Amino acid sequence: MSIHCEVLTGVDGAGIGIATLDAPQALNALTLPMIERLDEQLRAWAADPGVVCVLLRGNGAKAFCAGGDVRGLVDACRENPGNVPPLAAAFFASEYRLDYRLHTYPKPVLCWGHGHVLGGGMGLLQGVGVRIVTPSSRLAMPEIGIGLFPDVGASWFLSRLPGKLGLFLGLTGAPLNARDALDLGLADRFLGEDQQDELISELLQLNWQEQTALQLNSLFKCAQHRVRDELPEAQWLPRRAVIDELLDVADPVAAWRALTGLIDHTDPLLAEAGRRLQQGCPVTAWLVWEQLRRARHLSLSQVLQMEYAMSLNCCRHPDFSEGVRARLIDKDNHPRWHWPDIAQVPLAVVEAHFSKAWEGRHPLADLA
Repeated sequence: MSIHCEVLTGVDGAGIGIATLDAPQALNALTLPMIERLDEQLRAWAADPGVVCVLLRGNGAKAFCAGGDVRGLVDACRENPGNVPPLAAAFFASEYRLDYRLHTYPKPVLCWGHGHVLGGGMGLLQGVGVRIVTPSSRLAMPEIGIGLFPDVGASWFLSRLPGKLGLFLGLTGAPLNARDALDLGLADRFLGEDQQDELISELLQLNWQEQTALQLNSLFKCAQHRVRDELPEAQWLPRRAVIDELLDVADPVAAWRALTGLIDHTDPLLAEAGRRLQQGCPVTAWLVWEQLRRARHLSLSQVLQMEYAMSLNCCRHPDFSEGVRARLIDKDNHPRWHWPDIAQVPLAVVEAHFSKAWEGRHPLADLA
């Protein structure tokens, strides 16, 4: 199952639910059983009056969660070429339902986002009430490299970043450090790598009967103050003006050309971002552009419903399987994209990714 759940009891009898992603060898990548187990436990804790707070964390020093188990999904896609495999339909519906549950959870949820926080890990982190980052945190939506797209609600949180930064991060998969996450509103608190046990101990000492928000705020302010010198230097907010100018364009073809033109830039961060996009999937670039355009006026539930259609349709098209093969299976890092030139991607193919890929009612229609 690779999920460990326990409840610790505080001094006043209040319970702190701790859910640990426990697959460190796989960087805590989410499988369908892990998602279902975590969702089941969160529902139980929400209904348990003895549990007052939840902490979500990952085992191992390298990652909170490096995304979903895309290799398992691609294996299923290869067995059903051109179709939506049942595993994919179940996986994405369960994952997005879990993300929505975190966004709407009735009790405080804290997430310790250390190390790699990628893809599905970002979906978990962005859903909770207190998003904690550390000096080792590296947040990213790197789906451009595997022919998928930034999902798990990224249409929601990327479209709400300042200026063109959300579009830039979706197109390039560029990583954010802890300072970037705080600057862009993708994290709430910065703590040291060794402060997790201390945090749990202090949570167990709180009086959960009154002024909970005030107590939590004071706890985090004090803990954060002690490690403020460990906060890394900002990367992306200082470059916002340059990025906004580059992406002040009319279509994704122009955006692609503007960003890939950075490859020889004297700024190494911008140059690396250009290289990431140049090696990325042209269809994904179109999807990023279109999903963020459509998401501007959508609710969270509507965003997840849209992304569900996109994910299933990615499983029907060849680039997702090819990207995972090149990056994660064969690791030759030379994906052979179906349309290697972004200008040649048919608009009908882009539109098809947003079309219905199931029978009957939308599987996520009940998200309010």
